[in-house]
Amino acid sequence: MSTLYLVRHGQARFLTDDYDRLSELGREQAKLVGEYFVKEGVAFSHILSGTFQRQRDTASGALAVASAAGIDLPVQAVLPGLDEYPADTLMEFLLPRVRDVDAATNRDAEALETCKEERERYRLIHRLLESVMRSWIAAEHDVTSAWIPTWAEWSGGVRAALQECMKVPRGSSVAVFTSGGPVGVAVQTLLQAPEVPAAELNWRVFNASVSRVTFSAARVTLDTFNETGHLPRGLRTHR
Repeated sequence: MSTLYLVRHGQARFLTDDYDRLSELGREQAKLVGEYFVKEGVAFSHILSGTFQRQRDTASGALAVASAAGIDLPVQAVLPGLDEYPADTLMEFLLPRVRDVDAATNRDAEALETCKEERERYRLIHRLLESVMRSWIAAEHDVTSAWIPTWAEWSGGVRAALQECMKVPRGSSVAVFTSGGPVGVAVQTLLQAPEVPAAELNWRVFNASVSRVTFSAARVTLDTFNETGHLPRGLRTHR
């Protein structure tokens, strides 16, 4: 049997002009992931990440700790199928269309326009993104005209990337540094759940959490989901 470790990136700079960068807390979370792997004594045969900076920097931060502990590491590979869904583009294109047909979404959007309190802004943005994601998954609007992949195309790309990650010799240990969306799709696929729970799982994936999958040519099993034991309570974040 082989083991796949799915690691969500550390906290990024949410509600800033450059979300695709780790915050200082996110960098600390990445180091704690590395300490977790050292403590577990994991010797990775393969290391992969998506192309996003926050994913690659989480990998670099974690692996620097492992390397300093004397662990030999393979060269990190980049796989675009491990990238997060295009949240900003989806919000820009779909939100006006969802507002037109859903009164609750329209009220939340109007409230966000005047909201100044950060916690409340976060809550409203999250609810709007949930509405947009449901519309995207249900294919209620043609997003291809805006050069946005459909949900089926994006989630299918994630599944194909994960299958590629598992094309390794028996007994391999594979580290995958990715985002909450791909982790949700992975779990939803393994549990054979409906599509919407994949997005709902995404909301619950902690930054720098670890989910473990055991696999062979004949079987794939989810062993753990969203492990955070390596993160002190004060360093457990969703955004």
